[in-house]
Amino acid sequence: MAERRKVKRASGRHSGFFKKSCTSPFSGKEAQVIDYKDVKLLQRFVSEQGKITPSRITFVSARKQRELSLAIKRARFLALLPYAAS
Repeated sequence: MAERRKVKRASGRHSGFFKKSCTSPFSGKEAQVIDYKDVKLLQRFVSEQGKITPSRITFVSARKQRELSLAIKRARFLALLPYAAS
């Protein structure tokens, strides 16, 4: 009888792909401060339709994503940012 060979396979679902290590834009020594008055910064994290971009796309940590969404909502309330695209 033929012997079966053990084949080593890489573990993981997508073993052929490497995840790029991205850091949060709000972490580090020279990190930007999240402020609801900084409209230019907040617009980077809002889509063209006016939706808040998810953290899996922007690579923002969970804590900073909560702060960011709160700042965007405050800026919308004060009419610094639009609620929807115009």
